[in-house]
Amino acid sequence: MDEWAQILRASLRTPEQLAAAFDLDVAQIRKVARAFKTQITPYYAGLIKAKGDPIYRQVVPDPAELAANSGVSDPLGEDHDSPVPSIVHRYPDRCLFLVSHMCASYCRFCTRKRKVGDPTKINPRYIEDGLEYIRTHEEIRDVIVSGGDPLMLSDDRLEYILTHLRAIPHLEILRIGTRVPCYLPQRITPKLAAMLRKFHPLFINVHFNHPDELTPEANQALGLLADAGIPLGCQTVLLKGVNDDPLVMRRLMQKLLYARVRPYYIYQADYVSGTEHLRTTVEKGLEVMESLRGWTSGLAVPYYCIDAPGGGGKIPVLPKYIQTITDEQVVMRNFQGETFVYPQTPRTTPLPEKKAPKRERRPQISPCFGPETIPPIG
Repeated sequence: MDEWAQILRASLRTPEQLAAAFDLDVAQIRKVARAFKTQITPYYAGLIKAKGDPIYRQVVPDPAELAANSGVSDPLGEDHDSPVPSIVHRYPDRCLFLVSHMCASYCRFCTRKRKVGDPTKINPRYIEDGLEYIRTHEEIRDVIVSGGDPLMLSDDRLEYILTHLRAIPHLEILRIGTRVPCYLPQRITPKLAAMLRKFHPLFINVHFNHPDELTPEANQALGLLADAGIPLGCQTVLLKGVNDDPLVMRRLMQKLLYARVRPYYIYQADYVSGTEHLRTTVEKGLEVMESLRGWTSGLAVPYYCIDAPGGGGKIPVLPKYIQTITDEQVVMRNFQGETFVYPQTPRTTPLPEKKAPKRERRPQISPCFGPETIPPIG
């Protein structure tokens, strides 16, 4: 058995194990575990320094998850845009392909907790349906392989999926979304990296939320992927008591760059059931972004966005740097609050009257699972 599989096997899973490890009320943990799967790798549990610290809050079940009126099961409306069980097709030229229900550890703020950890919801038998959907939709040029965590699959199974995707003529870009380098960095082996490098252009988006997660083991795993020529990005979630401190977030972004990972997104936490105790205000997110722009390298400044409830997609949220815009000038402030004026180019002809853009109507996708029943998109 591989080292990573042995580590995974020793994970804390049951309410009894979790209660004993963290001095918790086992009856309460049983209730939480019925609502969403629990699992913490021994490696990640070893990063916890104190009860309630930023690492603890991300993975240890909390009775606050059972609070009423604390979110919805499908905050991003993914099920509405799911023509077959393994596909979410929301954007014109790309789709999400769910290939694994498993994660190394289960984030308590997971936006897909209605499915993740449940093999009846994300099942290997749906993979062929997903491949066929992508084959028959030539507008798709970019596929994000996700789950659960795709790197929880065996090397052979993952290679099978990537091989069949790469054989689709209209696919240009393959992406993998994973939290394995954070939760179980031992899973990133030279053999896995060598297999992945066969499928370029291949991108991997990892998920780190706190600088303490960038351990020597995590850096080594990220280095193996980077050395295989795979561009790495990070998607971070803004979480109360984890990274809602501007200095903590700045250090996280800097450590990611040092590990050859480009910060990609900071997400406002989704309005998902049982996560109210982990969500921050949007104003806090803007404060965090203002602590990055100008105060550290532009390479370390990701997009801050809200994935709009109900399926509106990712919407960037920016601090207000532009004060006013007129025909003569743009008045703006910099990261230190100083005001500057940029002269506009004189207009020689009046601007044409603007018409409201025509909003493209999103197709209504049939709930039936047969791809032949789905109207073409785009």
